[in-house]
Amino acid sequence: MNNYKVCVYAITKNEERFVNRWYESMKEADKIVVLDTGSDDNTVSILKDLGVEVHVKKIDPWRFDVARNESLNLVPGDYDICVCTDLDEVFEVGWKDKLLSVWNDDVTRVRYTYNWSFDEYGKPATTFLLNKIHKRDAYKWMHPVHEVLTPLKEEKEVMCKDMILNHYPDKTKSRSSYLPLLELSVKEDPSDDRNMHYLGREYMYYLRWEDCIKTLKKHLSLEKATWRDERAASMRFIARSYRALKKDGEAINWYLKAIEEAPYLREAYVELAYLYYEEGNYQNAYIYLKKALDIKDKSNSYINEEFAWNGFIYDLLSICSYNLEYYEEAVEYVKFALELDKNNLRLQINLEEMEKLIN
Repeated sequence: MNNYKVCVYAITKNEERFVNRWYESMKEADKIVVLDTGSDDNTVSILKDLGVEVHVKKIDPWRFDVARNESLNLVPGDYDICVCTDLDEVFEVGWKDKLLSVWNDDVTRVRYTYNWSFDEYGKPATTFLLNKIHKRDAYKWMHPVHEVLTPLKEEKEVMCKDMILNHYPDKTKSRSSYLPLLELSVKEDPSDDRNMHYLGREYMYYLRWEDCIKTLKKHLSLEKATWRDERAASMRFIARSYRALKKDGEAINWYLKAIEEAPYLREAYVELAYLYYEEGNYQNAYIYLKKALDIKDKSNSYINEEFAWNGFIYDLLSICSYNLEYYEEAVEYVKFALELDKNNLRLQINLEEMEKLIN
């Protein structure tokens, strides 16, 4: 094993209930530094009691990139590897040894497994690869929100999939700053495709359907917007907005565009199937759900969504099969759904009723 020095760095504000859990998972590092941006709870004192180096600084006006860069500056210059995490994240035991096993003098960045969300049974739901581990002095953070680690020199990235970081978000924390910061980010760099996509998605979260459609169409027109997965996601969000505006014809067209853009992703097939299901068009719903199931490989990007990979598809297929009088298939699919959601009373009742028809 090599002797590279590893430093974890983070920003925090009012996260006292996460501190101990976070520290326990990060303490494999040689050093931990935290920038507190204005906590009025016990976050700072708990961190200090654990031996973490804490600095306090208010960032005004607030920007995530400024805060991240300030925290990165706290990492001593003689440390080789910088590991950026948040206090609602937890590394699985042994992460440092796995990291050091792939690091060498030429490496500038590491990509690892990130479980962004979990289902009700504690199994990973949305998983993708993250790359916030990097060489000291080789990167800086950019953008007011959804900040990006940007290389300052030629980079070499390596993979360490068995190094796993789990995310357990504070669902009480407000996202109110995200929208104005995204609007600022797009104003500062209107050619940035990533944050244009995020801004359109944020308008969708705020039910600002027309703004969502306008912004995401702009995203699709950008020269830099070439990543098919994200383009397809923009098309799906446009379709969702048209559905909310009671324009199902437009929604169908945009779901079909999303499928054409990225036929290897399940999400658009499932959303289109659900639209048909709600219209009572069980045949088309059945067709697109079956096409979704033909896709076996889940993407390693943040684009994948839980509904396309849990029991929802089987549940919906069982109902569509039932309405199409494919009773044996209906039973088969509801059993698959129950395997993934064993305590679901509605599914249990559905299975009983469907089996009665066959018997």
